[in-house]
Parts: sequence; C-alpha cells; structure tokens
Amino acid sequence: MTEMGRRERKKAATRQALADAALRLFTERGYDEVGVREIADAADVSVTTLFKHFPDGKEALVFDQDVDREAALVAAVRERRTGQSVPQALHRMLLGEHSRRVHADPRFDDFLRLIDTTPALREYARRMWLRHEYALAAAIADDAGLPADDPGCRALAHFALEAPVLVRGSRDPDTALDRVFDLLGNGWTGARAD
Repeated sequence: MTEMGRRERKKAATRQALADAALRLFTERGYDEVGVREIADAADVSVTTLFKHFPDGKEALVFDQDVDREAALVAAVRERRTGQSVPQALHRMLLGEHSRRVHADPRFDDFLRLIDTTPALREYARRMWLRHEYALAAAIADDAGLPADDPGCRALAHFALEAPVLVRGSRDPDTALDRVFDLLGNGWTGARAD
C-alpha cells in the first residue's frame, strides 16, 4: 500500500474541512439558510476551491464519503476472503461502517435528521443510493458470472444497502443487522431469532 503524499493529504484535509463546516452550518441554521460562500469562508478556502472539491454543489458537501462508500461496497464483493459469501462480505463491511458511524460520531443523528428534513438532500441521497445499488449489483453479477441485469444480483444489492436503514432505531442495531444479513445469506426459515 502506498503512503498518501503531502499533496493528497492536503487535498483530503481541505475536503474534510469543507464537509465538516457544511455539516456544522447546516445543522445549526438549516440547509436552505447557508450559502456556499459561507461554507468556504468557514473552511478558510475560496468558493473556487470548494467547487474543485465538490463540483456537484451544496448537496455533495453533506455526502462527502459518496465515492469512497461506493468503492468500499464494490471492494467488499471483489476482495472478499476465499470461502466468504457475498452477503457475508457485505454484512461485515456494513456492520463496521454502521458501528463507526453510530457509535463513533456524535454528529450522526444530526446528519440523519438533516437529510430527513431537507427535500434536496433526500433527493440527492436517493440518486446516490441508486448509483450505489447499480454499482454493487454489477459487481455481484460480475463475481457470479451472471448477466449485468440479473434480478437476483439487483435484489441482493438493494436489500444489502437498505439493511442499515431498516435497523435504524432498533434497540440493538448490530444484532438487527445480523438478523437481516442472516436472511439475505440463508433465506427465510421462519424460525424465531433467539
């Protein structure tokens, strides 16, 4: 693995500063009340620099991990251990991601509330989710040697991506996620979870 160079680290730090400033300002005052100039000022960069890092505009600032997340989903399928099923690999990846977000970032609830209450962000999240679903379904189909439009691959991608949303608000989200992926990996048995 190559070490990130100084220039890449600086770009990553600027990108993170912009995303952090945007989330802070959006949660304090509301998405529609904050302009890109304010975000750039809060991150101590120019508006031009903001758009170099986030060419898709204001919505993209909230979803700064979009590209990394899609790459991680595809990598979970393509780089899984020998003998590990696709549902097992996705479960492991999403469980780790879910645990980090929910348990490690105190802003996660604010992030979810912001998306839930902002139509532009809900729409952006929906489009992003569909891109992830198509990319993941294509990786699953490729791995299995099936046609790219195979409905089973699309269903597995769809439900794997939906799983973290389904368990939100559960008393024990990690156990609930385990249950969802047990179903995805083994099918419905009708047995009660103990």
